[in-house]
Amino acid sequence: MKEEKENKNGIMERKRKRNDRNKKNPEENQNNHNEDQDQKNAVKDDKEKKSEEKTTKQEVTTNNNNKRKHKIVFPYGNYRNYYGYRLNELDGDPRLKVFEKDWFQGKDCLDIGCNSGILTIQIARKFHCKSILGIDIDSDRVSDAYWHLRKFARTENVEKNSTKVARLEIKNEVNGAEHSASASSVEIKDDNSASSKGDLFNVVSFRQENFAQSQRPSGKQYDTILCLSVTKWIHLNWGDDGLITLFSKIWRLLHPGGILVLEPQPWQSYEKNRRVSETTAMNYRTIVFRPESFREILLDKIGFRRVEDITAGLSGSKAGFDRPIFVYHK
Repeated sequence: MKEEKENKNGIMERKRKRNDRNKKNPEENQNNHNEDQDQKNAVKDDKEKKSEEKTTKQEVTTNNNNKRKHKIVFPYGNYRNYYGYRLNELDGDPRLKVFEKDWFQGKDCLDIGCNSGILTIQIARKFHCKSILGIDIDSDRVSDAYWHLRKFARTENVEKNSTKVARLEIKNEVNGAEHSASASSVEIKDDNSASSKGDLFNVVSFRQENFAQSQRPSGKQYDTILCLSVTKWIHLNWGDDGLITLFSKIWRLLHPGGILVLEPQPWQSYEKNRRVSETTAMNYRTIVFRPESFREILLDKIGFRRVEDITAGLSGSKAGFDRPIFVYHK
């Protein structure tokens, strides 16, 4: 009992002395307390900073992973805005300069792999087709094509209306208001009649279809079929059999005397795109018929009579497409 009492007294004495010191030096004690608190706060801030940095790194990694996971792949060459990144302006496609009017004017035409439909529409406008159908494997690209068709149609209507107004003004100035009103009304009637015949919506149409694999029966034949920068994608996705199917279907769909306008991609282009999917990588290794053998296949096996090479007309072109173009006559 005596020892416990002494220990208790000792503790109380030490506590009393500490309190006395604190009372004598309150400023020093407060400083010590502040230093301890600052140190604790610094440690806390450091931990929070490290935690934020870690979270930010995790977010960046997650975002990068998401970008990789959601990367859009175009295994059929169905790129969005395909002509936009190849050509500086919509009217700058150099291929239009080497196409001949006789191939299209008053003719029924088919454009295989039309993508966003820009070239299909331009051919209809420039060469006055009787009809032209653009088909593409991607329904989104077909939607894009109809969007462009509406845009071109609106532009044409504005141009026609502006021309009519200009003609009216000229006639009013030259012949007098009363006479010109009668004459111009007749002219407007004629213009509207011509416009209805050549309206883009009556000439151009689009359809989603996998041409190489489709079993759709076709009761219609065509005078001109376009197959521009398409063969590689059919070849990589469906191999040599798919390519022969493509050529055979084109032959059957052409009228006697009809033509195929073919723009094949070179073998180097196959090498660049072979890994776009597992299917293309596998087919790439088994392809036997390379682009340089297409001429022999089309003439000797499919049955085309003759071929023209119109590539020379593209020489010196800096925009868009620099691939060979051939015209096969049935």
